[in-house]
Amino acid sequence: MEIGLIILAVAVVAAAAIFAFARPKPVAEARSDPRLDTVISGQGAIAGQFQATLEAQAQLSRSLAERIEALDKRLGENLKESASKTGETLGGIQARLTVIDEAQKNISDLSGQVVSLQHVLSNKQARGAFAQVQMESIVRDGLPPSLYDFQFTLSNRNRPDCVIRIPGNGALLVIDAKFPLECFTLLRKSANDEEKKVATARVKSDVSKHVSDIAEKYLIPGEVQSPAIMFVPSESIYADLHAEFDELIQKAHRAQVMVVSPNILMLAINTIQTVMKDARMREQADLIRNEVGVLVMDVKRLGERVAKLQSHFGQAEADLKDITISTDKIISRGEKIERVELAPAEPKTLS
Repeated sequence: MEIGLIILAVAVVAAAAIFAFARPKPVAEARSDPRLDTVISGQGAIAGQFQATLEAQAQLSRSLAERIEALDKRLGENLKESASKTGETLGGIQARLTVIDEAQKNISDLSGQVVSLQHVLSNKQARGAFAQVQMESIVRDGLPPSLYDFQFTLSNRNRPDCVIRIPGNGALLVIDAKFPLECFTLLRKSANDEEKKVATARVKSDVSKHVSDIAEKYLIPGEVQSPAIMFVPSESIYADLHAEFDELIQKAHRAQVMVVSPNILMLAINTIQTVMKDARMREQADLIRNEVGVLVMDVKRLGERVAKLQSHFGQAEADLKDITISTDKIISRGEKIERVELAPAEPKTLS
């Protein structure tokens, strides 16, 4: 814009100068005034500069147009690339948001399950049912239904959670599930020595009562074998009992009650499986001995038949040898007949 104004100003000045000197003058004055030649010369120079300025302006316009076009093209490519990258980024963000939504949903479900489990464990009856269900699951997975019963009624009308029939033993093995969670929760939440002392006394009281109840209700001589099993459905509580309350474990042993955790109960069930297999093998021992005796008799009979067959093969071999001799004689006589070499009559012999 500034270049255009400059060019316009130069053009106006040149036009004014031309107009000033273009008025008619006397011929003699025109010929003798040197200023006219200077003006004409300057006008030509100005016209040349004006033309050069116009060409420079045109070149500048073309260059500016090319640069604007290149800038537009580059700007378009950058915008396209930016849009593509932005789309990819938004797609990645959307995928991550989907994963986050799924994770939040899983966390919400897990939180609900934890809350439900807390409700179950906070209720004494529900907690007992939870322990019983876990014990029943372990027994069902390890033993055939013929070897166990749940809520079996003993002769004294008491009903333990589970009884197991061990092969070769007429007495029943009793399992009763107990879950002393409240006292251990108080112990873990103890903030000072006084609270810990109270919680420790509560643990000893609750566990001792469970052990005494099992020993008094279920250990019937001749009907239930000792020790009875007290199932605690928590590995951490079982570990705390053995680590911090050894006197309770010893008391349970003296009362013929064994405290077990889920892992210990599974080990006991596997041991019962082994005992059951051994008992079945002993029950089948007589049958196995009879079958072995029959097998030995069959082997002896087979040996006799093989010997008899061998004698038949020997007799057949002798008969085949005699047949071969007779065949050779017949062939020999046939050849003699062909050669007409009959010998004098000889007494016939049977051979």
